[in-house]
Amino acid sequence: MSLPVTAKVPFGGDYNPEQWPEPVWDQDYQLFDLARIDLVTLGVFDWALTQPAPDVCDFTLLDRIVARATAEGRRICLATGTGAHPAWLARAHPEVTRTDFEGRRHGFGQRHNSCPSSPVFRRLSAELAQRVARRYAANPSIVAWHVGNEYGGACYCPQCAAGFRDWLRRGYGTLEALNAAWYTTFWSHTFTDWDQIEPPSALTEHWRGPDHTAFPGITLDYRRFMSDAMLANYLHEKAAIREASPSVPVTTNFMGMYRPIDYHRWAPHLDFASWDNYPPDDSSPSWMALTHDLMRGLKDGQPFWLMEQTPSHTACRDVNPLKRPGVLRLWSWQAVAHGADAVLFFQLRASRGASEKYHGAVIGHSGRSDTRVFREVAQLGAEFDRLGAATLGARTPARVALLFDWDSWWALEISDGPSRLVRYQQMVLAYHRALWDAGVDIDVVAVTADLSRYDVVVAPALHMVKGDLPQRLAEVAERGGSVLTTFLSGRVDENDNAFLMDVPGPLGRLMGVRVDEWDARAPGFVNPVLLRADADRVEVAARLLFELVIPEGAEVLGTYQDDFYAGTPAVTRNAFGAGDGWYVGAGLDQEGVSWVVRRVLDRHGLAGPYADVPDLESAVRVTPGGARLRFLLNHRAEPVEVAACGGGVDLLSGDRIEGGQAVRLGPREVLVVRADA
Repeated sequence: MSLPVTAKVPFGGDYNPEQWPEPVWDQDYQLFDLARIDLVTLGVFDWALTQPAPDVCDFTLLDRIVARATAEGRRICLATGTGAHPAWLARAHPEVTRTDFEGRRHGFGQRHNSCPSSPVFRRLSAELAQRVARRYAANPSIVAWHVGNEYGGACYCPQCAAGFRDWLRRGYGTLEALNAAWYTTFWSHTFTDWDQIEPPSALTEHWRGPDHTAFPGITLDYRRFMSDAMLANYLHEKAAIREASPSVPVTTNFMGMYRPIDYHRWAPHLDFASWDNYPPDDSSPSWMALTHDLMRGLKDGQPFWLMEQTPSHTACRDVNPLKRPGVLRLWSWQAVAHGADAVLFFQLRASRGASEKYHGAVIGHSGRSDTRVFREVAQLGAEFDRLGAATLGARTPARVALLFDWDSWWALEISDGPSRLVRYQQMVLAYHRALWDAGVDIDVVAVTADLSRYDVVVAPALHMVKGDLPQRLAEVAERGGSVLTTFLSGRVDENDNAFLMDVPGPLGRLMGVRVDEWDARAPGFVNPVLLRADADRVEVAARLLFELVIPEGAEVLGTYQDDFYAGTPAVTRNAFGAGDGWYVGAGLDQEGVSWVVRRVLDRHGLAGPYADVPDLESAVRVTPGGARLRFLLNHRAEPVEVAACGGGVDLLSGDRIEGGQAVRLGPREVLVVRADA
């Protein structure tokens, strides 16, 4: 099963009419008409309303909400209501609430407070999902089911301890295999009975927080288990929905680069991916591009839904910047450029109370239609109406893959040494940024993905190397492709045990290097690296980690300039088959990363037509009918003028554009050109 069937890009978002008296609904739907809002996500946190007591089900209010949306001609993404459990459930079954990393059992409160291993929670949440599905499955306005909400967090209660042991038994089979994987001969940790195993927490294997562990193998497995335990909750609800609604697709909203949940393990079980885009600041187009690409890559390039974004500002951070004029539109089109087949907001009307009363909304507390934010939403809605189905189902024709691996993320950041200052996400961002700046269409994929269609594979901080990945990377190079990896790659196996071979382990032959030593330094320490290729020479800064690279057949492209290892290699290229392997042994700054990446791309002629125009983003999607759509997005606060790289029609204005014609994009302006056949 794939995406919901729609005639245009769904436009709307989270709507919570249960928070207001019904006369407010009349005003809302009038405003929805003005803004072209055609889809509403309903019932995300309605458990306490639809089941106010253990033996009481009351759908009176939700019936009116769904009926009103249907009568108003809106499509509905209907939630199961299990995003937070009700107070009566916590009172009747205290074991349903979570125990935190410090060992404290929580009472009722907040959300994300349900133990994922609780049989009671699994049973009751699935029962509610089934009731909701049975009640509304025949409603043709419902185009998608929404399970839970933003799964995350962790629990360390006795139920999770028991669940962890069962998970380990299924995975390892024997204690001998588990002891070998966890390297328990260290510190007298050999387990002789399954019941001796405890969740790794502040009370057992950890100090100074969740990333400081005596046994990374134990902590790594607990993170895998916790991700799988929450997935089991999702699957119980999905199965309950399926009994009543076999053909309407089911999803849950992911949170992008969210460390606690391995979305690659979840992706096969979602009918389509969806995610909530709340970037870390108000100027992060490359961060969002990476995350959109990651979400699209979860299901082999299938388009996704942008389930939530704020139209103006968030409320959950210490500082909550306002989106500047034009940014709401620009960032929404960026999502479409990278594969979104729906653009939705949180929230459609601002909450009156509680923690999200100051969170941005399409409709503010006063219910006005003449605010800047509402006008921008209405403009965007009108554009999607004109666009129609032109982008639906379109794929990204990427020839570059960037590997993203939750296991490497976890393993690297719970490791004692070489440096806790090296952060996986920041490394991936730097290499994706270099590709993004070069105007390259990129698939961000799992390490298990098929790599046969890519000319370039970039694998920053590939700390953990699993299965047949070394062979598949070698095959990319053998047939003429390029593979780029970095320091701290090829260090450990799937159990987080070091390879008994030279660094970078099983990647060494492809890279043509070995590493015997490495030097970690504080952030203020800089060792310059001189990069050289033909007549091109540039000196860049390197920080945090410096591997002492010994070429074993590789060509040296960059050398350290200081310290006792001055003159030794920092960047190398190794001829391998018809292609090559590139190794970056130092923490290069963005200029250095971009220099290396451009050399790789130039070998394959992959740099985009506007690679040398800063902050002008270019992306391509190809429709099921073969039409080629090029998106140009100006992320600057000032205009930019470029030559059109081909002829076609601008789908937003209807204007004809000729190849080579001068095209001017205003500040934060967007162009969507359907290329001539």
